[in-house]
Amino acid sequence: MKKVGVLVSGRGSNLQTLIATAREGQLGGEVAVVISNVADAPALDKARAAGVPALVCDHRGQAREEHDRRMLGVLREHGVDLVCLAGYMRLLSSPFLAAWPHRLVNIHPSLLPAFPGLDAQRQAWEHGVKVAGATVHLVEEALDAGPIVMQEAVAVRADDTPDTLAGRILEAEHRIYPRAVRLLLGGRWRLEGRRFIADPE
Repeated sequence: MKKVGVLVSGRGSNLQTLIATAREGQLGGEVAVVISNVADAPALDKARAAGVPALVCDHRGQAREEHDRRMLGVLREHGVDLVCLAGYMRLLSSPFLAAWPHRLVNIHPSLLPAFPGLDAQRQAWEHGVKVAGATVHLVEEALDAGPIVMQEAVAVRADDTPDTLAGRILEAEHRIYPRAVRLLLGGRWRLEGRRFIADPE
């Protein structure tokens, strides 16, 4: 059974979807451990309620690389094969990234490469785009710039607000993140330059 580690900082809705999909036998593995840099993150409660080990690695007062070394140790102790970022709000250090080549994945609420960084849904709404969406991508040094694994488009309605748009984008995230994780765990894919190619089933 392949094992997934999830890094979180907030409410944990994508985490909850990953756990539920794993329990249904549709993730291609199990969520083995959840780590948060925020002690009171609601995501920790969701993990514990599901019986998943949930640990706090507080980053305050520590150098980034030292903090990341602690997380790396926890992930290795749990035999993690793939690391998922699910609302994890810190940049990761180069040594941490190097430890998970093509085994570190993130979900972002825009159609990358458009609107990287924070508050992407509001960025898209303010820019006036007609189509927004969600992207699952492999994590590299540059922010929100790794190879794209999967995307789903979300139409922007005339009466949308940033909040209503964000809500529909979140629904898209919940659909594509488990599918992308299953694909990555299955190993039937390759990279050609920046292009992520899934092999035929």
